[in-house]
Parts: sequence; C-alpha cells; structure tokens
Amino acid sequence: MIKNFTNHSANERTFLAWVRTAIAVMAFGFIVEKFDLFLEVAAPSLAGRALSLPGQKFGNIAGLALIILGTAMVAIAAVRFLINAKYIDSEDTRPYSGSRIDVALAVLLVFLGAALFVYLSHALITTP
Repeated sequence: MIKNFTNHSANERTFLAWVRTAIAVMAFGFIVEKFDLFLEVAAPSLAGRALSLPGQKFGNIAGLALIILGTAMVAIAAVRFLINAKYIDSEDTRPYSGSRIDVALAVLLVFLGAALFVYLSHALITTP
C-alpha cells in the first residue's frame, strides 16, 4: 500500500479538476474568438451592415485572454500538485499558504466574463 494514499489521491483529483476547468476555459476562449470571426463574416450579409473594427478586436482579445488564462491555470495546477505531493510525504507540519493565486484567477475570470457580457449586450442592443 502507498503511504498516505488517500491524501495523494485527493491531491491528484484536485489537480485533474483544475486541468478540466482550465480546458473548459480555453475552449470557451476558442469559441469566443471563433464566434467573433463568424460574426465578422456572417453579420454583414445578415444585417446589411459591417461590424465595427473595435468590436472585432475586443472579441479576439477576450478569446485569446481566456486561452492564456486557461494555460496559466494548468501551469499553476501542476506546480501546486507537485508541491502538495512533496508536503504530503513530509513529516513536517506546515501552515496553509493561502490561495492568493486562486483568487486572482477567479477575479480575472469574473472581469473577463463581465467584459464579454457588456460587449455582447451592447452588440445586442445596438443591432437594428
């Protein structure tokens, strides 16, 4: 039997949950970026008008930011997984270091989500 198996299993499940969440964030970023490209191609023929260039640029930036954020989440999850695995096997007791990075990632996601909401709601309201 592996020493501290239940703790190592919990650490691995947490790591995999972070990776799954990061993949979802990256996929959403890809969709945002590609959907903006779809709007660029389809909107002039559907509405008889051209999209404004700042709107296109915002969609591309937001999509790429989500992809970068998802990539950062995977990197941070891997580092935390390795550190926690080392701490589990250690005989020393250590205080919890906090989750500043987790909160920072959550705040970034909230800001990106709010910006996308404002962008899409503005596009919906201004469409004739």
